[in-house]
Amino acid sequence: MRTVGAAVGYGDLSHRRPSSPVVAMASAGADGYWLVTATGRVFAFGGAPYLGGAHLARPVVAMAATPSGRGYWLAAADGVVASFGDAARLPIALPAHPVVGMAAHPSGGGYWSVTANGSVFAFGNAPYLGGARPARPVVGMAATASGRGYWLLTSAGGVFAFGDAVFAGAAPATAAGIARSASGYRVVGASGMVSSRPTAVVATPTSCSPFPADNPWNQRVDGLAVHPRSRAFIASIGTGIGVHPDFGTIYGIPYVEVPANQPRVPVSFDYADESDPGPYPIPPDAPIEGGPSSTGDRHVLVLDRGACRLWELFDAHPQNGGRSWQAGSGATWSLRSNALRPDGWTSADAAGLPILPGLVRYDEVTAGHIDHALRFTARRTQRGYVHPATHFASSITDANVPPMGLRVRLRAAFDCGALRAPARVVCVAMQRYGLILADNGSDWYVTGAPDRRWDDDALHDLGRIPGGMFEAVDTGPVITR
Repeated sequence: MRTVGAAVGYGDLSHRRPSSPVVAMASAGADGYWLVTATGRVFAFGGAPYLGGAHLARPVVAMAATPSGRGYWLAAADGVVASFGDAARLPIALPAHPVVGMAAHPSGGGYWSVTANGSVFAFGNAPYLGGARPARPVVGMAATASGRGYWLLTSAGGVFAFGDAVFAGAAPATAAGIARSASGYRVVGASGMVSSRPTAVVATPTSCSPFPADNPWNQRVDGLAVHPRSRAFIASIGTGIGVHPDFGTIYGIPYVEVPANQPRVPVSFDYADESDPGPYPIPPDAPIEGGPSSTGDRHVLVLDRGACRLWELFDAHPQNGGRSWQAGSGATWSLRSNALRPDGWTSADAAGLPILPGLVRYDEVTAGHIDHALRFTARRTQRGYVHPATHFASSITDANVPPMGLRVRLRAAFDCGALRAPARVVCVAMQRYGLILADNGSDWYVTGAPDRRWDDDALHDLGRIPGGMFEAVDTGPVITR
């Protein structure tokens, strides 16, 4: 074993030749450490106590120690976790994607695990702070000293920060692991080279939620006045039509998170006069709504969490292997600002709105609450819009037809408790935060991000909510110019 700086080496396995490779290491404090192999065999060095190993069905991939140095957890690729010593025995999750890393909460009362696709699972008193949708697989994670934040590392060196974790720069390509340091974090590459990223030079934390708390997307509407034309608007959309989840295990609008060093590529637009010019930080393999051969809207959504900036395209087509893109329209937003697009301008959505903030996402439903409005569509819309929308996409001048940006809410009289868990969470969000009309499309279609973990059958409980249970709320005048 090679030690660096003042670290003390207590021995290694160079002369013992274990039958399976060492996959993780955990510190027992200043007095020792443990190593664990893929088969779950644990080796203790220095003052670290040997507390046992695990024979699990899938290979062990990660190890985390309690702060006392008298316990540890071993995590297998399928999400099964074995506890030893004073490590708490907590419920487990069996994710659809393989677990690749874990980190202990500094209190010793919980831990996080992360899968290759960026999904984070929190256990015990470890708070869930978000997951990533990176273009490259996640390979590890590390927690902040406070336990109120963590970093995720991708194989390409991308770093995603959550909670009070601070983004201090990406790492070299072919990264293999990440660890907290006294002033930030350190990343080890597949070659064994270690690079430090001090966070003291970074002033702005990168915990990034879509828009400030007072943004319309994040404001509750359960206390707003009913719009004078509510009955007409709801009748236009349809009172007997049920809500339809336009998302699930396969369908929906995907998005990808990119690190700060994601190369920007040129984008040309059909509606260049209402589009934000490139270049955009789009990976060559960015997911396209409907898939690469789709003939639909072909949205591409890119989130740079480090810069807290969103980039979105409509009718996006990669050119030259993704070295450039052709799109119908595109827009970018600072997610720390409430600024709207200019009146009369579209975006990647017909209403001139961002798409990502209105998506139903699996991680927030799993957390048990959605704290923002949801995007929905209607077949007939008015030649007008209500802020925060900035664009209409219709020639209909009938004032009883809903305008773009219309906010509707589900009446409190509807019993959300009668629905199964995922639909119930969406139902409550529709009562508290409502829906925003964002595009022409099928009536009462609510948009979300695809995720293979969705229970499609349970989501379709939303179909039991008829359109007649909604009411429009008054959020401002209709702009028709």
